[in-house]
Amino acid sequence: MTVFICGDSTAASYKPEEAPLTGWGQVLHEFLPGVRVENRAMGGRSTKSFLAEGRLQRIEIELGPGDLLLVQFTHNDTSDLVWRHTDAWTSFYHNLEIYVDTALLHQARPVLMTPICRRIWREGKLMESHGEYPDVIRVLAAQRNVPLIDIYEKSIRLVRRLGDEESKKLYLHARPGAYPAYPDGSADDTHTQRFGAETFARMTAEALGTFGWI
Repeated sequence: MTVFICGDSTAASYKPEEAPLTGWGQVLHEFLPGVRVENRAMGGRSTKSFLAEGRLQRIEIELGPGDLLLVQFTHNDTSDLVWRHTDAWTSFYHNLEIYVDTALLHQARPVLMTPICRRIWREGKLMESHGEYPDVIRVLAAQRNVPLIDIYEKSIRLVRRLGDEESKKLYLHARPGAYPAYPDGSADDTHTQRFGAETFARMTAEALGTFGWI
């Protein structure tokens, strides 16, 4: 069995010189011993641009019975850029169906995932992010009877529990000079450093375990 990951920069793999930036897909294999993981997530991609670039088609060549296709987008689907923007209840929904149908066509198992929440605190309150898109993913999963890993809900709960300051350890926050890739430091509340990537990869692996496939 092979686990294929379709997604954006929050799941993507990065070079050592880009540390501490780490995507959850980059470390998922550490929590799935003995399972082959093919991380095909790519920064800046939406459900639309990932398809337009032929990335799902390249996975399709390798996809076979019993494989898993993990699908996690949203961050770039909300972009104003026409080449990656999708509308939540129309093009986003229908694009996700293409991923589901592609997996099923090859007797693989599609798994839909909501996005990692953004760490946006205002006046001591964690703000909701991604609008209606997580709900679209949940609705589609229910309508198509596709397994869902609700990372958005899990991450919201975790970040709220940790609080404003402590939750920075999950995301790409760094002091100036701490890492060569970020000489001026970083205060990125979307992407993760290794601790955050490991946390969300562990959540994913545990959820996959409950489905009885791993």
